[in-house]
Amino acid sequence: MPVPVEIKRVTIDDIEVLLTLGRKTFFDAFLHRNSREDMDAYASTAFTTSRFEEELNNPDSEFYFAVVDNAIAGYIKLNYPNAQTDLQDPNALEVERIYVLQQYQGQQIGKHLLNFAIQTATDKQFKYVWLGVWEHNTKAIEFYKSKGFTQFGSHPFVLGNDEQTDILMKRPL
Repeated sequence: MPVPVEIKRVTIDDIEVLLTLGRKTFFDAFLHRNSREDMDAYASTAFTTSRFEEELNNPDSEFYFAVVDNAIAGYIKLNYPNAQTDLQDPNALEVERIYVLQQYQGQQIGKHLLNFAIQTATDKQFKYVWLGVWEHNTKAIEFYKSKGFTQFGSHPFVLGNDEQTDILMKRPL
């Protein structure tokens, strides 16, 4: 059943909350399919205060919290062309991260966050939204397909010592 979701822009003052949320949701999503060593190695560089400060201070990236009943339930990171991880297409918006805490999954919060990204891209007159998703994350792949995303390529994603493949998906606007 859908719940009311408020989308709130993350600021530098929220960095510790974002860091804790980012690490928790990443480990919850992927630890069961990866080694602790690879997860810890990745997290030691990806989930640091300095890294998040850099990302939050980048004018071409934006983070947003999904808030339900005054509690943070998840987050999304949007990248404008100059901050995109791969394409850097001036006609596209990248969803670099989208995560929902386990206790809020199944309440359409991810759908709400993705709809927010699509609306943001539409408002800014982009031609499409794109993202990368781990090839073994079938639940997420099916979710993105249900929202009109299709595969258009792939790229490597290094998790510790494990080189994995992310499927690149896009949705025209």
